[in-house]
Amino acid sequence: MPDTPQLLMFIAAGWLLNLTPGPDVLYIVSNAFKSGVRAGIVAALGIVSGCFVHVFAAALGVSALLATSATAFTVLKWIGAAYLMWMGVKLLFAQGGGSSIVPADAARVHQPADLRRIYRRGFLTNVLNPKVALFFLAFVPQFIAPGTPDKVTAFLLLGLLFNLNSLPINFGYAWLAGWAAGRVSAVQRTMHWMDRAAGAMFVGFGLKLAMSDNPSR
Repeated sequence: MPDTPQLLMFIAAGWLLNLTPGPDVLYIVSNAFKSGVRAGIVAALGIVSGCFVHVFAAALGVSALLATSATAFTVLKWIGAAYLMWMGVKLLFAQGGGSSIVPADAARVHQPADLRRIYRRGFLTNVLNPKVALFFLAFVPQFIAPGTPDKVTAFLLLGLLFNLNSLPINFGYAWLAGWAAGRVSAVQRTMHWMDRAAGAMFVGFGLKLAMSDNPSR
């Protein structure tokens, strides 16, 4: 493991990265708006679970394959892009009311949600994004000392720490979104357009992923 200053830098960098809005944050916030804080927390757990898959894969060398194999990167890239755009299109064409990000009235914020489906979708959002794997491959090794005898274990421990440190940030997003949905009437009145905006953003993230090049090249 790195020394204390390096470890603190690793933690701080992880928090800053997790504070940056992206598909993960959008997914957590949208579910918290629609079904309450619990749904947002489940969405965050699904996303973090997907990150663990990439951490283990990176430690075992799968990310190295994605970094060196154009075919492997392209296949996973297109699967992930298609999934993001599919989610976006569903939101764009969702009917007003129960399918919207923000419920029509505050009482519906806590309506029962399909937590298994929310978890599964959060999980797949990260697992099907090859850039998550390449991120761990590029970011984590910077904090592993060259002379470390067991680099795989060090990688796994740092990956575990990164993912656990992301939970307070993600849970915070879920809590803030759930709180706002129940108390801010202006947010509730724009529920129909929130679906559309979120859908457009997901489609945009999918297109961006589809047009991206392998960053290792």
